[in-house]
Amino acid sequence: MNASAFFQQYWPILLLALWFGYKWWNARRVVAMLPQLKASGATLVDVRSPEEFAAGNAPGSVNIPLNDLGSRLKEIPPTAPVVVCCASGTRSGMARLMLKKNGYAQVFNIGKWTNLLR
Repeated sequence: MNASAFFQQYWPILLLALWFGYKWWNARRVVAMLPQLKASGATLVDVRSPEEFAAGNAPGSVNIPLNDLGSRLKEIPPTAPVVVCCASGTRSGMARLMLKKNGYAQVFNIGKWTNLLR
């Protein structure tokens, strides 16, 4: 099988592998930046449901479920960094896009909320 045929047949799998690789790399990058972000007064926003948050959360994090984020933006200071998290990184990715769209300049997706425990 030549390279062209391989890519034509397996491009969805390769694309998915690249996506997960990017998510993993980005989460590790934000984890490394976390002490600096906290020192800068970052707000830690957990966008999971209240039930998920009650079952376990990172100290200092604020629970604003993704469905409520648009109506609760005033609870997040727009001038300080914002670190978003959830159970897998998907909802926090959507939260990051929403915050960026609403003028928040420094928004970081750390992925899983357990990454905040490091």
